[in-house]
Amino acid sequence: MDDNITKDDLRQFGVFLVEQFKQIIDNNKEENSLNPEWLKSRIVKKLMDMSAASLQNLRISGKVRSKKVLGSYYYNKSDLMNLFNDKN
Repeated sequence: MDDNITKDDLRQFGVFLVEQFKQIIDNNKEENSLNPEWLKSRIVKKLMDMSAASLQNLRISGKVRSKKVLGSYYYNKSDLMNLFNDKN
Protein backbone atom coordinates (compact mmCIF):
# COMPACT_ATOMS: atom_id res chain seq x y z
CA MET A 1 0.00 0.00 0.00
CA ASP A 2 1.35 3.43 -0.98
CA ASP A 3 1.20 5.81 2.02
CA ASN A 4 3.00 8.74 0.42
CA ILE A 5 1.37 12.12 0.90
CA THR A 6 1.15 14.25 -2.20
CA LYS A 7 0.98 18.02 -2.56
CA ASP A 8 -2.63 17.67 -3.61
CA ASP A 9 -3.38 15.79 -0.36
CA LEU A 10 -1.83 18.65 1.61
CA ARG A 11 -3.85 21.24 -0.32
CA GLN A 12 -7.08 19.36 0.35
CA PHE A 13 -6.19 19.05 4.03
CA GLY A 14 -5.42 22.78 4.16
CA VAL A 15 -8.79 23.63 2.60
CA PHE A 16 -10.48 21.30 5.10
CA LEU A 17 -8.72 23.00 8.03
CA VAL A 18 -9.62 26.49 6.82
CA GLU A 19 -13.28 25.50 6.53
CA GLN A 20 -13.24 24.03 10.04
CA PHE A 21 -11.68 27.22 11.45
CA LYS A 22 -14.31 29.34 9.67
CA GLN A 23 -17.08 27.28 11.24
CA ILE A 24 -15.55 27.65 14.71
CA ILE A 25 -15.16 31.41 14.29
CA ASP A 26 -18.73 31.80 13.00
CA ASN A 27 -20.08 29.81 15.95
CA ASN A 28 -18.14 31.99 18.40
CA LYS A 29 -19.43 35.20 16.77
CA GLU A 30 -23.00 34.02 17.24
CA GLU A 31 -22.38 33.14 20.90
CA ASN A 32 -20.62 36.45 21.65
CA SER A 33 -23.38 38.57 20.13
CA LEU A 34 -25.87 37.71 22.87
CA ASN A 35 -25.86 41.26 24.31
CA PRO A 36 -23.96 40.79 27.55
CA GLU A 37 -25.21 42.60 30.64
CA TRP A 38 -21.71 43.83 31.58
CA LEU A 39 -19.42 45.59 29.08
CA LYS A 40 -15.67 46.01 29.30
CA SER A 41 -14.45 49.60 29.62
CA ARG A 42 -12.76 49.71 26.21
CA ILE A 43 -16.03 48.65 24.56
CA VAL A 44 -17.97 51.32 26.47
CA LYS A 45 -15.46 54.02 25.51
CA LYS A 46 -15.67 53.03 21.87
CA LEU A 47 -19.48 52.69 21.73
CA MET A 48 -20.17 55.91 23.62
CA ASP A 49 -17.22 57.84 22.17
CA MET A 50 -15.96 58.96 25.58
CA SER A 51 -12.60 59.25 27.23
CA ALA A 52 -11.32 57.05 30.02
CA ALA A 53 -11.60 60.02 32.41
CA SER A 54 -15.28 60.56 31.57
CA LEU A 55 -16.01 56.91 32.16
CA GLN A 56 -14.10 57.03 35.43
CA ASN A 57 -16.16 60.06 36.54
CA LEU A 58 -19.39 58.19 35.84
CA ARG A 59 -18.10 55.27 37.88
CA ILE A 60 -16.92 57.39 40.83
CA SER A 61 -20.11 59.47 40.93
CA GLY A 62 -22.17 56.27 41.08
CA LYS A 63 -24.15 57.00 37.93
CA VAL A 64 -23.03 53.69 36.46
CA ARG A 65 -22.51 50.44 38.33
CA SER A 66 -19.16 48.80 37.75
CA LYS A 67 -17.22 45.72 38.72
CA LYS A 68 -13.48 45.26 38.72
CA VAL A 69 -12.36 41.81 37.66
CA LEU A 70 -8.66 40.99 37.38
CA GLY A 71 -7.74 44.63 36.80
CA SER A 72 -10.41 45.36 34.19
CA TYR A 73 -13.55 47.37 34.82
CA TYR A 74 -16.91 46.16 33.56
CA TYR A 75 -19.92 48.47 33.34
CA ASN A 76 -23.61 47.66 33.58
CA LYS A 77 -25.23 48.05 30.18
CA SER A 78 -28.66 49.07 31.50
CA ASP A 79 -27.10 51.84 33.62
CA LEU A 80 -25.34 53.20 30.55
CA MET A 81 -28.59 53.16 28.55
CA ASN A 82 -30.42 54.92 31.41
CA LEU A 83 -28.00 57.85 31.14
CA PHE A 84 -29.78 58.80 27.93
CA ASN A 85 -33.27 58.25 29.35
CA ASP A 86 -32.69 60.45 32.43
CA LYS A 87 -35.05 63.46 32.26
CA ASN A 88 -33.25 65.66 34.86
